[in-house]
Amino acid sequence: MKAERPDRVREVADGIRDNSGTERQASSANGERIDEQLSTGRAVTMKEVLDRRNVERALRRVKSNKGAPGVDGMTVWDLEPFAQSPAWERACKRLEDGSYRPKAVRGAEIRKPHGGTRMLGIPTVVDRLVQQMILQELQPAIDPTFSESSFGYRPGRSPLDAVERWKEHVEAGREWVVNIDLRAFFDRIHHDKLMHLLGRHVNDKRILKVIGRYLRADLMKGGLSSQRREGAPQGGPLSPLLSNIYLHELDRELERRGHRFVRYADDFIVLVKSEKAGHRVLESVRTFLDRKLKLEINEDKSSVERVEEISYLGYSIIFKGGDGGPRLTVSRKSHRRIQAKLREELGRSARGRSINDTVKRVSSVLRGLYGYIRLSETQNSYGDIDGRVRRRLRMLIWRHWKTPKNRCKKLILLGIAPVKARQYASTSKGPWRISKTPFLQQALCNEYFAKLGLFSLEAAYLRGPRPRQLSLHFS
Repeated sequence: MKAERPDRVREVADGIRDNSGTERQASSANGERIDEQLSTGRAVTMKEVLDRRNVERALRRVKSNKGAPGVDGMTVWDLEPFAQSPAWERACKRLEDGSYRPKAVRGAEIRKPHGGTRMLGIPTVVDRLVQQMILQELQPAIDPTFSESSFGYRPGRSPLDAVERWKEHVEAGREWVVNIDLRAFFDRIHHDKLMHLLGRHVNDKRILKVIGRYLRADLMKGGLSSQRREGAPQGGPLSPLLSNIYLHELDRELERRGHRFVRYADDFIVLVKSEKAGHRVLESVRTFLDRKLKLEINEDKSSVERVEEISYLGYSIIFKGGDGGPRLTVSRKSHRRIQAKLREELGRSARGRSINDTVKRVSSVLRGLYGYIRLSETQNSYGDIDGRVRRRLRMLIWRHWKTPKNRCKKLILLGIAPVKARQYASTSKGPWRISKTPFLQQALCNEYFAKLGLFSLEAAYLRGPRPRQLSLHFS
């Protein structure tokens, strides 16, 4: 397929080029086709962005998101007084006449769950407000044009929807996965290409200028300022939408080729029927990303594997049960992260808290956890986590009892025979070993923790109802 050639090219954002006209016909190896300009349904204007109701809604959202200050030190709590000051009126006038210039973004590194760091670009709270104002008008107009196979950063869609779609593709016979990892995606977004794609949706030159200047705003780190020539650093409200606009080109290409895929932000997989087809797809996607989107694949983390050998968004698929069909389960990596989180809540910091307070805190964590892992169809996924939580609570309670005399007294109150209670109370075993012994499991049984109000993942799973399932419609 020949590269797209816009009929009309104009300058936007001080040098970033944009296409606002209709694309010409492009020919492919299979014949002629028309690559139609994407329609947003309505033209978003700066007047709508600056509407008072839109500004008030954006102000509430930025305040609720909280977040750290930018390079100017202004906090979200300073934002409301600022929005009522003459300085904000001047900023709105600059937005209206196209002269508004964002300040530098503050660079901050955060740790990734799997190791390494990710660079965030934190705008000032005023710039976050402006970005939020633009987002609230652009997203409802642009989001309906995105692929049905895209789930990340979209209203009404979640990682669980993506996981369910993955399972349905496997049920349809796609048991090989092309697992593609993009190398530093947010840091490598090509500015000119992104502005060209954004111009399909936005006709107001002032909005394009502001976004272009946000993309190229200096990065301030360690007191040093550096110019950015590519990338859309995570940290601003607009970054997720811009990333979806950029990767929508990949979605369109995969749909044009008839592939079944799932994408959550820059984390995407393609489902195929054979290993040979998988390697062919991996090569073609690599070529498309390099030539069309200027992106690189992380070769060390990209592969073609059987569906049972990968994890996606915290889940794995196994083939088990009477029908031998695919079943979702919590992945091993997710299990390790869950255990690490629970160790934080039930570790040394919990020794100074009452058991009731600890149970309340852990139950809150478990409820949030169940909200995400509830798609797991293997009961032991829940039982394993519950068992580890109860064991750590038994260990904490044993520590709280402290002396052999007090331990003996508590064990007798919990139904252990006095002779056995005295014997167990004077044991030389450490708290962790004691927590797994039958006598303590009998004294501090599951019902004991249920009465304390401990949330049980396994009990929630058995109660149901099962989560809703998405339906797929293929042409």
